[in-house]
This record gives sequence, C-alpha cells and structure tokens, in this order.
Amino acid sequence: MIKIDIEKFNKELRNMTPEDIIDWALPYSEKRIITTSFGIYSAVLLNTINKKDKKIDVIWCDTGFNSSNTYNHANFLIKKFNLKINIYSPLVSSAYLKSLIGVPTVDDPNHEEFTKIVKLEPFQRAIKIHEPDLWFTNIRAKQSTYRNSKDILSLSKNGILKVSPFYYWSDKDLDDYLSANKLPKNESYYDPIKVFGNRECGIHLQ
Repeated sequence: MIKIDIEKFNKELRNMTPEDIIDWALPYSEKRIITTSFGIYSAVLLNTINKKDKKIDVIWCDTGFNSSNTYNHANFLIKKFNLKINIYSPLVSSAYLKSLIGVPTVDDPNHEEFTKIVKLEPFQRAIKIHEPDLWFTNIRAKQSTYRNSKDILSLSKNGILKVSPFYYWSDKDLDDYLSANKLPKNESYYDPIKVFGNRECGIHLQ
C-alpha cells in the first residue's frame, strides 16, 4: 500500500498537467495498472500513459456485450500503442447470460447480479492476479455523483492508490486532445451496466 497524504497532494497536483501528474505518481509505484473499457475517450489516457510507461499492465474487463465498433476501436489502440493488454471476461458467455437473465435494465432486480457477473468478478480477479499498488484511471469530475466526490488521487476499498490525471478536464478538453494527437473517439460506446452516462459502472466503487 502506498501511504501518502492524499489531501495534501491533491492540492499540489490540482494545477499540474496530466503528464506531470503521471510523472509524479510513477516513482511511488512498484506494481501498477491502468484500466480501460475502450470507451469514448479511452485513447486519451492510453496515449498519455504509453509515452511514460510502455510496459504497464493494461486491464480490460470485457463484458462480452460491446459493439463491433468498440472491439474495432480496442484492437486499433492495442496495436497502435502495442499495449500490454490483459483481458478479463465473465466466467459465462454472453449468450448463456442472456438466456439466464437477459440484459436487465437498471431497475430490474437482476441488474445487481448481472453487474457482478460481467464487471465486478472479472475486475476482482484481475486485482487478485496483478496485486497493484497504483491504478491509473480516466474518471473525471461531473461524470457521476460518485465520481464528483473524488479527486485526482483517491483510494480504492482495498487500499490501491487511484490516480486520475484528467480528473478536471472537460469533454471539450478531451476532444481537443484527440484532435491534436489525431486519435479516434469511440462515439458509439455503450456500457450495459451504466446504461446512462451519469451512472457508475461498479468497478470504481470497489
């Protein structure tokens, strides 16, 4: 576990660039990961981290319910950055899960179980295998009530230091970054867990 004064460093990092935040965090870590869903702005963090640490373990919890566009987007970025990708999928197929409980809406009693099967169990498996002390993520303020309560630095439930270099960036900031770096945007990304963009996917509650 990385032991630092999170409140103090959040104040110091507030006005730093994402690149500087990453540079600040790397020396603290011996075993680090970056998570991605290959969502709308996934190329931003992957591109920035790739410039700093090309050997970092990239964790993708693939629900099995992504669109063909998302799989194409993922394959493009994996090849472009030569990512050290680690894919964790549900222990049952999407076809079996659909036959069992379908794809529940957020108000369906089965939604919690669906979330556990397609997102939480694969993620918990990944954490157990990799045992990271630092976790780079692309959560940002104003994405959800939960994420708005966080900051650049936060702790997961099991004590992993989470670093969100782009926490205070707006959609426009990220769009400008993609344009300047000639990177793709996954416009059609859909998360069956969140359904709506302002809901939490579950992983970051861990």
